[in-house]
Amino acid sequence: GIENIDSYVFNKAEYIRFNSTVGRFVGYTEHGLKNAEAWNSDAGLLGQEQGELERFCKHNADLHYSAILDKT
Repeated sequence: GIENIDSYVFNKAEYIRFNSTVGRFVGYTEHGLKNAEAWNSDAGLLGQEQGELERFCKHNADLHYSAILDKT
């Protein structure tokens, strides 16, 4: 399967991440935890993040997979 990890970084430190396998935001700092709680209650935002997996990741994975197969 394909997993989409969307990391948010401030001052070189990751403070929150969206993981498509979990389907939720996970916070790593106090600020990140507060954002994760708010963002996870926003169904539209969660749907938008999950949509990135379908729209971007799977599309590009198919292209790369085809390119690899063409070379073998």
